[in-house]
Amino acid sequence: MIVRFLICSLFSVSLLSIRAQENFAASANIKTEPTDKVNFNETEIAVSYKKNLGNKYKIANTLEYSNLKVNYELNQFDFYQDQDKFNQIQNRFEFSHQVLEKTKWQFSIIPTANFQQNLGLSDITVLGDLTISQQLNSKINIVIGAGRTSVFGAPKFTPVAAFDYKFSDKTNLRIGFPYSKITYSNNERNEFKLTNSFNGNFYHLDMSTTAEKAVLSQMTSAFEYERNVSSNWFLNFKAGYDFDKKYKLVNSANHELYDYNTGNGYVLGIGIKYKQ
Repeated sequence: MIVRFLICSLFSVSLLSIRAQENFAASANIKTEPTDKVNFNETEIAVSYKKNLGNKYKIANTLEYSNLKVNYELNQFDFYQDQDKFNQIQNRFEFSHQVLEKTKWQFSIIPTANFQQNLGLSDITVLGDLTISQQLNSKINIVIGAGRTSVFGAPKFTPVAAFDYKFSDKTNLRIGFPYSKITYSNNERNEFKLTNSFNGNFYHLDMSTTAEKAVLSQMTSAFEYERNVSSNWFLNFKAGYDFDKKYKLVNSANHELYDYNTGNGYVLGIGIKYKQ
């Protein structure tokens, strides 16, 4: 009971200051990712807010819970019976400072608890990143940095980089790692995106004599559409494909012990968001 209280306190610390303001949002999403051998279905809910602290400082916080269910097509003798449900509680806190007129730095700290059924202190991992952005002119912005992320599955240090170009008020381009996109909005209600991202996750295993974590990673290319259906409500849709998809079991040193060889597959998602 004490362990659960401490973990919940860690992830909800900044929710105490949420109040009705323009920068509050809540969302819910479902996503399916079927492959040749394994089908993945994920449900996610999140609440977030942003706040300006004067003219130069900003904070943002997102608290998120996700549940991943795994269905194994080939499951003789219930070999995977203890590896079909995974949970994640994650809190992302961001702080940014406008150092100069065109220079800004930002850091994020992301405590995350990734577990199967039994939640404990050993399931907590701290991720995060530090970036610097430089506005070169009215159309071009460059971002560089580094962080401890899970884009390749197991936590490791990775670079962060982006080149932003504003074609017009309706069209923007970002080329970078781990995320690239091009967005277009034909009016204030519709937004279209073409995205490409390197993304992954990991989960600590409850019962295993050798494996410590299940890790997943892929590169996802997708088309996304968001519709502002009313003043505060948005619907979003996503359709894409996972390339180089991996699902493995690793030991405490992140060395591979078993590869499920899932194969690649498509991605379909739908979500709803409330913004205030």
